[in-house]
Amino acid sequence: MAQSPVWFTGGSGNRLAADVSGPDDGPPVLLLHGGGQTRHSWSKAHQTLAQEGYRVISLDARGHGESDWIEDGDYSNQSQVDDLVAVINTLEAAPALVGASMGGVNSLIACAAYPALASTLILVDVTPRLESEGIDNIIRFMTGNADGFTSPEHAADAITAYNPNRARPSSTRGLEKNLRLREDGRWYWHWDPLFMAGNHRQKVAAVSQRMVEAAGKIRIPTLLVRGQQSDVVSAKGAQELQAIIPHLSFVDVEGAGHMVAGDKNDLFNAAIIEFLQRHHPAH
Repeated sequence: MAQSPVWFTGGSGNRLAADVSGPDDGPPVLLLHGGGQTRHSWSKAHQTLAQEGYRVISLDARGHGESDWIEDGDYSNQSQVDDLVAVINTLEAAPALVGASMGGVNSLIACAAYPALASTLILVDVTPRLESEGIDNIIRFMTGNADGFTSPEHAADAITAYNPNRARPSSTRGLEKNLRLREDGRWYWHWDPLFMAGNHRQKVAAVSQRMVEAAGKIRIPTLLVRGQQSDVVSAKGAQELQAIIPHLSFVDVEGAGHMVAGDKNDLFNAAIIEFLQRHHPAH
């Protein structure tokens, strides 16, 4: 049976859907997905962390999954940081933040602006240096198929074309959580089309500069988990971030691309749990 979402209120009064698991008094861990993903992209990591004694919150970003779409199309990094701060203000303790791609950008910026916001920071395949080839691939994927799909299997074909290194699942049941069946009988991605409005290359350049400035202010324990085959974060990008954050820990996950947690979940879980046990231990 599917878990019903827990609802949080974002920075502009918007509703944010989340899955929450683990003991009530466990140290909080907030899982923040990448652009075009949902809270379900963390399903295995979420379950593992809850079993380890953490209070785990997997959040749908504004305009994604079951969270509200924003009428004026404000999906800026600042608006998402405001959502993040609003959620954390409801928690009894500073959480560990685990952010993939977009979620990592927002986590880094938030931690720089509010030094006491989080206890630890885990960045998943995101650094200020974002490789243009990988960003272009993401943009093509997310702006393609604007007219939807005839079936979930058709959507699965698009995912396989984007990420050929990941084995195609035998069932589309999980994928259907990322799709919406509309009245025209076609299946569409779950995100608000306004999320992809504007010049994304300009947006990436601006956010990269903002991330450089933010990284220089980070003092809490920080881990970068990179997919060794990522086309978004290069080894050079990881080295550059380590120069800005000297206390940064780094794990390079063999066989994983940009979608690290989905590509090599066991290796990903092992890396973040080891880090959390040192810096944000469960009771």
